[in-house]
Amino acid sequence: MAITDIKEFAHLTEADIESLGRELDAIRLDVEDSRGVRDARYIRRAIRAQRLLELGGRLALFGSRYRPAWLAGTAMLSLSKIIENMELGHNVMHGQWDWMNDPEIHSMSWEWDQTGPSEHWKRAHNYSHHTFTNIVGMDSDVGFGILRMTRDEEWRPINLLQPFANIILAATFEWGIALHDLTFAAELEGAEKGQLNSQANKDFGRKIFRQVGKDFLLFPVLAGPAWKSTLTANATANLVRNLWAYVVIFCGHFPDGAEKFTVDEYENETRHEWYLRQMLGSANFDSGKIMGFMSGNLSYQIEHHLFPDLPSNRYPEIAVKVRALCEKYDLPYTTGSLAKQYLLALRTIHKLALPDRFLRATADDAPETSSERKFRDARDAGAAMVETLRTDPVTGQRRGLLSALRARAEAKIPRRRR
Repeated sequence: MAITDIKEFAHLTEADIESLGRELDAIRLDVEDSRGVRDARYIRRAIRAQRLLELGGRLALFGSRYRPAWLAGTAMLSLSKIIENMELGHNVMHGQWDWMNDPEIHSMSWEWDQTGPSEHWKRAHNYSHHTFTNIVGMDSDVGFGILRMTRDEEWRPINLLQPFANIILAATFEWGIALHDLTFAAELEGAEKGQLNSQANKDFGRKIFRQVGKDFLLFPVLAGPAWKSTLTANATANLVRNLWAYVVIFCGHFPDGAEKFTVDEYENETRHEWYLRQMLGSANFDSGKIMGFMSGNLSYQIEHHLFPDLPSNRYPEIAVKVRALCEKYDLPYTTGSLAKQYLLALRTIHKLALPDRFLRATADDAPETSSERKFRDARDAGAAMVETLRTDPVTGQRRGLLSALRARAEAKIPRRRR
């Protein structure tokens, strides 16, 4: 099964984790104390850029019967929607800019440009996902309820269809997120299954009316003779935004090395163990300034999960410190190119569509999920090796999880077949 004892898996003592947690607390305090003018300037420039792109795209689409205008308008509108969802909506609603006390950039007032109401998303995402990150059975973002992303979940015949379900989810990602959040909102409200007049359904219906009406009725009508090409441009921009958001999210949550956890682990978890779970349960992808901005700086998913309410423009500098801590405590810092991380997630989607009898390894020792048992179940030589990993006898340096994983790989201990 998934990780039940994070201390054993991470090869850290309770004192180690407390020390790591205090160093992460210090990083948080340093950023909080230094927030100021440059951060405010960053977010206001981002908002201005997004709005100019949307305005330019909408104006260009008035001439969208001509292909160059359609391409230009669609491109600007796509970029505008990506920035609004990733760098603005997602991060503003996390409360990253609440410290500014600006009602325009506040988590309580921002309504984002997609079908799901922001209030639904904040309840499901800010609380459920960021509290129970990657806990099987508690975090419904593990596969979004339609994909089997860990061997800890029992295989069902419908999983054979998940390669196709994944394509549909990618193309309609905003709707997938909206319906996922609607379910959570209805459960929180205590609404009965199929209760159409629930407050959650009413809020959802109003948002759909506004969102669909804006993109597929209002702006096409305003475009006059160019209504049809404007309609296709809006649909294309939504599709581009959906695909990009899907890729970014999957690269941060489902590559190899993004570990899963059990309810048992959570029930006895300390605040500093929560930090460690975020570090081990998330993954980054390599990015420069432009890709970082276009991903809402979720290319730094590890840092985001550690500090979801700190300004996203600070994640690159936080990442340098977090990576140094990983080296200090000999922990893996899971990252790679965007293509690599997505292909690893895609491999898991296709692989776990199959019944377990067709798979190698087990839920304790598989590329996409593992547990402390993979060290316990090692052959005698491997087990003895793990016991001596606390400190290198030659250099005196700490040797922990990262060294254990490398040593295990080098030993080429064969995996058991299920």
